[in-house]
Amino acid sequence: MFSITVRDHLMIAHSFRGEVFGPAQRLHGATFLVDATFRRAELDDDNIVVDIGLATQELGAVVGGLNYRNLDDEPDFEGTNTSTEFLAKVIADRLAERIHQGALGENARGISALAVTLHESHIAWASYERAL
Repeated sequence: MFSITVRDHLMIAHSFRGEVFGPAQRLHGATFLVDATFRRAELDDDNIVVDIGLATQELGAVVGGLNYRNLDDEPDFEGTNTSTEFLAKVIADRLAERIHQGALGENARGISALAVTLHESHIAWASYERAL
């Protein structure tokens, strides 16, 4: 299996509901390093997994739609705890949609899996991986 990973970052504000979250129930900020890994069994005709420039551009567009937002105010997330794990899935699903729409080029349709990792710090991160 071949893979490439591109990186961006994301800054949000949010709060959580539930005692398990302790002081994070109050509004707080979070900055995430975001890695998107694209996987495929065989390289395309150009011997690449996906165009790194397009992958970087599309990750930036997806992250840009969330950046500098208070997620508590976003209608898409109303009533939802926007945990790191949850946000990794949101970003992966939005990237998958862009792949299916052709935004990463026709050859990107050969990508078999996509993983998104959000690094909260140098000691904690969460990932979501999905098939395409």
